[in-house]
Amino acid sequence: MAAEKTGRDGGVQSLQRAFELLEHLADTGGEASLSELAASSGLPMPTIHRLIRTLVALGYVHQNTNRRYALGARLIRLGEQASMQFGAWARPLLGELVDEVGETANLAVLERDEVVYVAQVPSKHSMRMFTEVGRRLLPHGTGVGKAILSQLPAEDVRALLSRTGMPAYTEHTHTDPDRLLDHLGEIAAQGYALDESEQELGVRCVAVPVTGVPTPAAISVSGPEGRLTKEAVGRIAPVVQRIAKTLAAQLVLTRPE
Repeated sequence: MAAEKTGRDGGVQSLQRAFELLEHLADTGGEASLSELAASSGLPMPTIHRLIRTLVALGYVHQNTNRRYALGARLIRLGEQASMQFGAWARPLLGELVDEVGETANLAVLERDEVVYVAQVPSKHSMRMFTEVGRRLLPHGTGVGKAILSQLPAEDVRALLSRTGMPAYTEHTHTDPDRLLDHLGEIAAQGYALDESEQELGVRCVAVPVTGVPTPAAISVSGPEGRLTKEAVGRIAPVVQRIAKTLAAQLVLTRPE
């Protein structure tokens, strides 16, 4: 049996390339032709053929009827489990956030054009916000979703919105892509997003992106408008930003060299 080639960092080269192809598929919105994968990856076509055949056989890639390749269903379970583990790992920081600001803290990630809540630590108030872990929402109508979208290129955001549409959760939800893109620019500049009754009437949310991590993610604090006032936002936003930076830094420290 021939020995596996190793990459410059000592990893198995074919395994590295297979995961790179999966990431290239994800970057294209989940579907691409072999020629598009060759152009984006720089790999020779015979290598791509070999790797794609293996990934298809394992169920991690699916060949559509149009002969284009898409991310396979077998990845769903891996992604969901990884997200939940991410949430469990981040929960102590969310608890620290709740202790400091007194409102419910959430962690969400972007998966398949939706934001998924993967962790929550509730506030100690009798009247508090509750979002079920595992709940999926479209990103344009949530604080965490807008925080995440503010970190993506405008063309990627437009492509996502064209796939999902922009239904209104409330009368305050953004439903125009151009106005939302302008709004996302403001969010990127100030470093946090606000959900002003856009997903649920009477609820305000302060959300901050977790930057520099492999999966687009955001942390938020949510509560009733009567407690989480506009004046309180000025006090709470820097705390959420600090926790998001701490989470990002810890994730970087846990990556293998």
